[in-house]
Amino acid sequence: MGDVIRASGLVKRFGNVTALDGLDLVVPEGTVLGLLGPNGAGKTTAVRILTTLLVPDAGSAEVAGIDVCADPGARSGSASACPARAPPSTST
Repeated sequence: MGDVIRASGLVKRFGNVTALDGLDLVVPEGTVLGLLGPNGAGKTTAVRILTTLLVPDAGSAEVAGIDVCADPGARSGSASACPARAPPSTST
C-alpha cells in the first residue's frame, strides 16, 4: 500500500497572517486521520488545500496520486471534508 496523502512544505498566507507555515504530512493508505490542535493552528486551511478549495502559496501536495496544487480540477468531487460542527445559520 502507498501513501494516499503527501504534503511537503505547504504554506498559506492571508495578508500578513501566516495560516499554514511549512506543513509536511504523509498519510498511508487505509489510515484514519484526525487533525487536532488549537484554534488558528492551520487545520482547516490544510484541509481546504488538500480538497482544492484553496491554493497554497508554497509547497506541494498529492492526494491519491494527483497533484492538487498543479491540477486542482482533477480532484474535484472526489475528496470532501466533514466539519466538526455545522456553520451558523444565515436564514432569518
